[in-house]
Amino acid sequence: MVPVVVVAVLVGLLAAPVLRGRIARFAVPEGEPWCDACPACGRRVRLLPPTGRCPGCRRRLGAGAWTVEPVAVAAAVAVAYAADRLLVVTLALAWAAALGVVLGFVDARVRRLPYRLTTPLLGGVAALLVNAALAEADPSALLRCLLVALAVGAVLELAVWLGALGPGDSPLGLALGALLGWYGWSVALGGLFAAVVLAGLWATLRAAAALARRRPVRGLTLPAGPFLLLGALTAVLAR
Repeated sequence: MVPVVVVAVLVGLLAAPVLRGRIARFAVPEGEPWCDACPACGRRVRLLPPTGRCPGCRRRLGAGAWTVEPVAVAAAVAVAYAADRLLVVTLALAWAAALGVVLGFVDARVRRLPYRLTTPLLGGVAALLVNAALAEADPSALLRCLLVALAVGAVLELAVWLGALGPGDSPLGLALGALLGWYGWSVALGGLFAAVVLAGLWATLRAAAALARRRPVRGLTLPAGPFLLLGALTAVLAR
């Protein structure tokens, strides 16, 4: 297992500059154009070093220094640990992990989950799971993925209508629901439960920190995307 972990760590480190570039591009407020080039020097930035600074003018772009790298490595190691006997399912996990890192940082930074990221996430996961079901000659697994995706998406869409979540959370739920559905209803429910628990714990910690600094607790908002992603990862690893 050690060589696999070493390979996963290397993959995470190699992917981090690319993921940083995607985070910098999409971590912009609603209504603003994508950040295709450095706002200061105009240099197109597709890869970013661990410092997160533009190679041309050294301006900080996207995520903070040395924050993406450990997350990318942890995601790669988690995929290696949860690797399925079917390669296409492992590829679906890897695809969700890579885009999930970007989505998590973008949502944490600007409170949005762009459709330019959630759409390819859903499309890639769906295509790979269809291939997995065909390889297994198991249409019931594909039906279960569809039903779980619709159920999770419907729950999150209801929360969007009630104003509790943003519009990007429901397509993310569709993708994660489809992926968790491959492992069964119990795993999907576990993923939602883990997301709620993790969000609750984080909210409690933030409230306690605000009270300790004598700051108002009201008005503290949490991005749902990172917790949905962490909940799904927790359920897959614990299955």
